[in-house]
Amino acid sequence: MSAHDIRSAVRPDPDQPLVDIADYVVDYQIDSQEAYDTARYMLLDSLATAMMAMKFPECVKHLGPLVPGATLPGGARVPGTSHELDPVQAAFAIGTQIRWLDFNDTWLAAEWGHPSDNLGSILAVGDYLSRKAEREGGQPLSVRDVLGYAIKAHEIQGCYALLNSFNRVGQDHVILVRLASTAVATAMLGGDKEQITTAVSHSWIDNGALRTYRHAPNTGPRKSWAAGDACRRAVTHAINAVYRGVVGYPSALSAKTWGFYDVAFKGKPFEFERPFGSYVMENVLFKISYPAEFHAQTAVECAMQLHGEVAGRLEQIEKIVIETQEAGCRIIDKTGPLANYADRDHCIQYMVAVPLIFGRLVASDYNDDVAADPRIDALRDKMTVVENTHFTRDYFDPAKRYIGNSVQVFFKDGSSTEKVSIDYPIGHRKRRAEGIPVLLQKFEAAMREHLPAHRVKVIMDATRDPAALDAMPLQQFLGLFTL
Repeated sequence: MSAHDIRSAVRPDPDQPLVDIADYVVDYQIDSQEAYDTARYMLLDSLATAMMAMKFPECVKHLGPLVPGATLPGGARVPGTSHELDPVQAAFAIGTQIRWLDFNDTWLAAEWGHPSDNLGSILAVGDYLSRKAEREGGQPLSVRDVLGYAIKAHEIQGCYALLNSFNRVGQDHVILVRLASTAVATAMLGGDKEQITTAVSHSWIDNGALRTYRHAPNTGPRKSWAAGDACRRAVTHAINAVYRGVVGYPSALSAKTWGFYDVAFKGKPFEFERPFGSYVMENVLFKISYPAEFHAQTAVECAMQLHGEVAGRLEQIEKIVIETQEAGCRIIDKTGPLANYADRDHCIQYMVAVPLIFGRLVASDYNDDVAADPRIDALRDKMTVVENTHFTRDYFDPAKRYIGNSVQVFFKDGSSTEKVSIDYPIGHRKRRAEGIPVLLQKFEAAMREHLPAHRVKVIMDATRDPAALDAMPLQQFLGLFTL
């Protein structure tokens, strides 16, 4: 009977992408010191963004139990709070904290996304398992164990993103958070290759969330908890595979008519540029200076350089030209009224106007009170956003992965500023030596803004020695951030 005959009930072998993920998660040994060092910074940076998000009531309201009273004493904790939850709901809460301000790490390719979103699942499952082990006399996970799982989650999400564009078929990038988190969470729970393959097949059968909430005219705050939702679903799949023994669906991708490829990916199989290793963690982009959608990071840096020359001449501006990559044109070039915080932090014109006027861009600059300043929309109306094909080529070049932007301001008297152009932001791998001290300053400042001074001192002491931090039991480390 033909493999294309949908009447056939012959159970096929698992699709190769499912097998490849299971093999990688179980068998691959990470030997890259650079990957571990970068993962350590990624962990601190993600906790910084989580603490910074605690200033925002719209975020905080999502962080407790799903319904009042549904707590789990001794369960997984949510940093910066006193919540103890089951690992599924804790994964949602932690993933939401890390992603809320659009200030955690980033990966840009055919698909874009934020691989540190996976920490929602990794930290929730890790804390649950480590506290359980501590109570029962077992072996808790160490911080280094968590870094290893994070490197693998980054790699899965990032390698899928290199050549496979989910946004072009209308799906949100958090589908890859769910995929990567499902795989590593299943392994953390003790799952073998078969159970990882099963869990991952369920992840694909979920299909994907629509990108509606990231784009005009519907941009809204769901984009800030969408990754948390993916983490929550991932932990559910992992638990079902390991603790419930659910069956898998071997051709979840390739089944004719009913599989993911035919239903959601225009019949195309996935393509891969490279085998899984530690490439993504080594090359991940940090958002260090500005809480801004990453395609605009260098545009903000350009605007900051022009602030001193422009701020005193706002009324004299005739036009502002922003050159960006094709992806930047497609997702953050917006005209018209911006309805909310989520609308503004995905508008390149807004993210350039604020630093031109104020010489800064901080999370609170997306709030209604700042957005009400009429000068912002007045500048937006004078902006033109165009694709620079050179920026687009460098964006896709695997040896560069640049995210270039340029900004130039023209005045009514015929004069203009220089055209300020920046190929890659401070969070790029090529600027690690410059960026890491700023990342650590971001971390310390975020701790001081939310936690008691005596606790901050303990945290800073604990994170200064990489070897000691790696060896620390995870439940002890996360306890430092618990109120």
